[in-house]
Amino acid sequence: MNFKQYLVVIPGIVLAFVLYTLSQGFNNIIGIELLGYEKSPISTAMIAILLGMFFGNIFQMRDSFIKGLDFTQKYILKFGIICLGIQLKPFEFLEFGSIAIPLIAICIISVLIVIKLLIKKLKIPTRMAYLISIGSTVCGTTAIMATAPVIGARKNEVSYAIANITLFGILSMLIYPYFANFYFDAEPLYVGLFLGTSIHETSQVAAAGLIYDQQFNSPETMNVATVTKLIRNTFLVIMIPLFAFLYNRNNVIKKDYSIIAIFPYFVLGFVGMIVLRNIGDQFFLVSYNDLWLNTVLTIKSSSKVFLTMAMAAIGLSTNLKDLKSMGYKPFVVGFIGMATVGVVSILTIEFYLNFLN
Repeated sequence: MNFKQYLVVIPGIVLAFVLYTLSQGFNNIIGIELLGYEKSPISTAMIAILLGMFFGNIFQMRDSFIKGLDFTQKYILKFGIICLGIQLKPFEFLEFGSIAIPLIAICIISVLIVIKLLIKKLKIPTRMAYLISIGSTVCGTTAIMATAPVIGARKNEVSYAIANITLFGILSMLIYPYFANFYFDAEPLYVGLFLGTSIHETSQVAAAGLIYDQQFNSPETMNVATVTKLIRNTFLVIMIPLFAFLYNRNNVIKKDYSIIAIFPYFVLGFVGMIVLRNIGDQFFLVSYNDLWLNTVLTIKSSSKVFLTMAMAAIGLSTNLKDLKSMGYKPFVVGFIGMATVGVVSILTIEFYLNFLN
């Protein structure tokens, strides 16, 4: 492939970046200026996909943009997920890990079983069910975006699943802080564990923790919720290869099929970033403190930019008529998934309180 052939992707990439910039601006205006939060509780990625869907369905997308948008969805998305690993610090998780890891695993298994049963009952597409499952159990939009390529999900399925997860995630973000304070009698550890395991998006968990802190003066709860959510995010490393294997095992007819052929190798990059963060924190914080912290911050920021660009590209490529044709059943699955992870989280924490504490 010559240099000129690479240039064809630039217009689409630039368009995705422009929508990212607009989304970030809208997010700051709504979340900070209007709602008064120090950090907006609204997902910039969700704004990006909504703007993309708005413009993509009003204007006919030119061919000159399509290749770049496809490139953004396929490659820039994966690079963003790799960069995401830099924010995870497993050595900090040991304090809550003995409680959080089993709790998260039980929630994930429970939701997967429930949604597996719903697939047969409601007869929704398997790919859609997989996307809603991993979005509900691991890390919302990011998990959906990471899983979509390995199961061959269509753009409209990705958009629908993201809208589904975001809707119920926002509802959880607004309701659960008050419910958890009442149910767990304002105990920071258990409230934080519940918020961290039951709300879909990392940004929504952080917002719920902030709401709780502002309402009930409990910064410890916010810390526990955030750390628990980051532990939950690491399950992405296990779930993506697992979903890739389960889906393709049932859908690939070739005799030479193997896990090697469909393994999402970008997950190794994600793990590599986690390792890099922990090695860097051990060796560079003392001698090169400012340089290392700035490097980590730059990679974190880059991850958000890349992922939001991918969301904008997905939105621009989504046809609303296709979403309408999918009907209401996937939203039923999303609601049940949200309810299941919440109930299982409560029951598991109760079991710990009554029998293991």
